[in-house]
Amino acid sequence: MAKVDVYNMDGVKTGSIELSDAIFGIEPNQDVLHRAVLNQLANKRQGNHSTKTRSEVAGGGKKPYKQKGTGRARQGSSRSAQHVGGGIIFGPKPRDYSYTLPKKVRRLAMKSALSSKVAAGSIIVLDKLEMPEIKTKRMTEVLAKIGVTKSALVVTATRNENVEKSLRNIVGVKTALVNTINVFDILKFDKFVVTQEAVLKVQEVYV
Repeated sequence: MAKVDVYNMDGVKTGSIELSDAIFGIEPNQDVLHRAVLNQLANKRQGNHSTKTRSEVAGGGKKPYKQKGTGRARQGSSRSAQHVGGGIIFGPKPRDYSYTLPKKVRRLAMKSALSSKVAAGSIIVLDKLEMPEIKTKRMTEVLAKIGVTKSALVVTATRNENVEKSLRNIVGVKTALVNTINVFDILKFDKFVVTQEAVLKVQEVYV
């Protein structure tokens, strides 16, 4: 099992924790990660785009000009697709882009994402993350002390309103619970900051 240092909120090492190789120590599967990210992006699409066909465009009931004798091509409606203001042929219509990946693929993607963070040295484990009051300045100091210089996904085992509200105004930082983490966010953020309790819960779920 891989060992990772555990830090307190002042950035001081307080111990270490063993991470399960079955979850945090596998060879990341790039194909599965790619499929998982595409799946999440597809599921986020609203799919409410819509264009009008010639039958839905207002007007066009009258024949533009007579059938014969003008020397021009025959036209039945000024709302045909070749006319300005006409309908759209095969344009987008409201649809659902979401789809589901197999459970084993989703689990492998999550394990691959977590393992990639460990392999890159981008996981930071805290012994605890608590705030007696909502204080963004204090939370900014905590992130600086534990080595967060760019962006970070902060994961806790249970919801802590003071922690969430202290972090929400910091640019490049997002909070999540163990049961709401996803592959896209893990890969998107530079650092994966997680409490020791949350690590144990992750290992319980994905063992």
